[in-house]
Amino acid sequence: MREQISSASKVVVKVGSSSLTTPQGTIDVDRVDALVDVLAARRRAGTHLVLVSSGAIAAGLGPLGLPARPRDLATQQAAASVGQGVLVARYTSSFARYSLRVGQVLLTADDMMRRAHHANAQRTLNRLLELGIVPIVNENDTVATDEIRFGDNDRLAALVAHLIHADALVLLSDVDALYDGPPSRSGSRRLAEIRGPEDLVGVELGKNGAAVGTGGMVTKVQAARIATGAGVPVVLTAAAHAAQALAGADVGTYFHPGGRHPGTRLLWLAHATTGRGRLLLDDGAVEAIVARRKSLLPAGVTSVEGDFAAGDPVDLCGPRGAVVARGLVNFDAGEIPGLLGRSTRELGNELGPEYERELIHRDDIVILEAHN
Repeated sequence: MREQISSASKVVVKVGSSSLTTPQGTIDVDRVDALVDVLAARRRAGTHLVLVSSGAIAAGLGPLGLPARPRDLATQQAAASVGQGVLVARYTSSFARYSLRVGQVLLTADDMMRRAHHANAQRTLNRLLELGIVPIVNENDTVATDEIRFGDNDRLAALVAHLIHADALVLLSDVDALYDGPPSRSGSRRLAEIRGPEDLVGVELGKNGAAVGTGGMVTKVQAARIATGAGVPVVLTAAAHAAQALAGADVGTYFHPGGRHPGTRLLWLAHATTGRGRLLLDDGAVEAIVARRKSLLPAGVTSVEGDFAAGDPVDLCGPRGAVVARGLVNFDAGEIPGLLGRSTRELGNELGPEYERELIHRDDIVILEAHN
């Protein structure tokens, strides 16, 4: 069980903004050094480590004279630009006390969405580990445009854990565990283990993070769900308990890995992409996609929404609009209306052999019905 954490040879550790900075937004040197003390000990014992670190925007507040996290995207990006340098410089100096080098890896959601970028990120991280470097991963907040968030880096950390085939994921925050209610409320009980979704029934999850961050317990539980679904065990606890968590001690909340290990392609499609458009399906097509895992044919689509290109991810929706799956479409949005309701044979005879194929092949579809 928790010995999977202590014996792991490759570990991803994620730390949130509030665990690294002062309330004023400056880097807390003592906190960074305390975390690095723990990570360096594990690294020198032979474990490959990847640190997914938030804090760039928070670290930029002080140098820019900003009293609080800005609301507008441009100022957030400016703060991230200044703060990322401050953050990595601090890590570089702290790890150097142990003669360890770090490498900065900045990712966006788009890097995880596009397969070529995804493969490049995988190669880069693995090569850094081979060279004995500690990769410091963060979202590239200076160019991210989707409200600048990947999910407070929690989701990014889970995807990185799957990307590098990590043996464990440790999520560090300012909360020491998952509780069945607000931790400040009398009678709230720490949940030491989560074996599956049934253990979360009735649990109240806080949605808001600290003043210098954006995440909350919801994003951390979602990240744990992604990682455990890919066979990676997860520990969620406070940064102050990092050493105990990595040693397999009974701290925080331990999420048991699931029995299914989906391929990188489907995990990427389910959790690292956003639908660029929507295809509305009739009941027969929904049944074929969800129950029988068939390809999506033009005959089962009733309408198309959005502006997307061939190869983009699109959401597949039932007749009442509920998203049931996501897939990589074979046609541009502008081509699809003329194909709807027609058989592929008919289309091939009329328009040419390139049209005698499915809108989305079954190997490019992931079912999302359980996530709604």
